[in-house]
Amino acid sequence: MNSTLVLSPDQLLTTTRTVRKRLDLERPVSRDLIRELIDIAVQAPSGSNGQTWHWLVITDPDKRAVIGDYYRRSLQAYFADRDAAEPTVDPERAAVQQRVRSSSSYLGDHMGDVPALVIPCIEAATLPAGNQAGLWGSILPAAWSYMLAARSRGLGTAWTTLHLKYETEISELLKLPGNLRQAVLIPTAYSIGTTFKPAARKPLDEVLHFDTW
Repeated sequence: MNSTLVLSPDQLLTTTRTVRKRLDLERPVSRDLIRELIDIAVQAPSGSNGQTWHWLVITDPDKRAVIGDYYRRSLQAYFADRDAAEPTVDPERAAVQQRVRSSSSYLGDHMGDVPALVIPCIEAATLPAGNQAGLWGSILPAAWSYMLAARSRGLGTAWTTLHLKYETEISELLKLPGNLRQAVLIPTAYSIGTTFKPAARKPLDEVLHFDTW
């Protein structure tokens, strides 16, 4: 087992942040460490204990570069759509959103340089018309557990799904069988510094409801 940071459960849960600019693009991440993180992640629950997950870990530079290019193109389209929409500027959040956009752009430019790209997948020949929560609920908790385990070992991660605009192309690149659906893309690298703080959030009373709205 790799050494872990000294964090209480509450500290781990409240300081596992999206890491973009502070990903160390030069330091390799060993396969043994990735295996250790996923071994922890698959202790997460899955529907009917089906465990129909599969984990793609991409370290090959050429494949990372291709995925990075797809991601960059998707991010540019996302920004273009947002810019074309009628802006609603909240002065209190404008500065925060600008920082998020800056760091997102950085990750978009460097996604292909991240040492390991992890794509958790779930078996599903077709997406259910009704209860998709049951499907995604069988992989997303494990993906989040992976990110928590990475944080506890001094690694940084980011949760993103923009690559799914090119899910078919990426599936072909990785030779995925037709019954696998990609859930999320998690760039994984050692973080430059391990001190992260809880993020600002809306006041709890604005989003918490008991018994009724």
